[in-house]
Amino acid sequence: MNGRALDENAGMTKQRTEPATDADERSMLEGWLDYHRETLEMKCAGLDDAQLKTASVEPSELSLLGLVRHMAEVERGWFRKVLVGDDPGPIYYSEEDRDGEFHLTDADTWDEAYATWQAEIGIARRNAARFTLDDAGEGRSKFTEDPINLRWIYTHMIEEYARHNGHADLIRERIDGATGE
Repeated sequence: MNGRALDENAGMTKQRTEPATDADERSMLEGWLDYHRETLEMKCAGLDDAQLKTASVEPSELSLLGLVRHMAEVERGWFRKVLVGDDPGPIYYSEEDRDGEFHLTDADTWDEAYATWQAEIGIARRNAARFTLDDAGEGRSKFTEDPINLRWIYTHMIEEYARHNGHADLIRERIDGATGE
């Protein structure tokens, strides 16, 4: 195989857990979302800040650190703003810089981005626990005025992570040749 596998050879000890094949719907959705969250974390494991800031290919600014910051924003948007109607504002972007999460500086670190992302995941889990899958969120998406239920949000989040984990695969391979699921 070309490159290194994303396993113990690449300093990756975190394991992902697939949901049980006979899980109920909610457990399955939450399980697959956590699986994809863990996948992004695995793609970043064992790299230093400089590597995590390495862009995929010019002119793109897409990096692993930028993806983690982006997913913190996405978690915040769907599980806070749309689901519970809380709008704490953006973390990394602004009206002036709509892609601010991808515009990294020397001051941006993995420790800060990871802590922020994990905090947003924790809030997402607590907020989601208050709703059934069929419950419509109390807020609205910027994409539609239609109510969006928790089932849709979970499904969208799985899609969002899966798409960006594909980006993360390619970025990680470019950084150190590591490949894997």
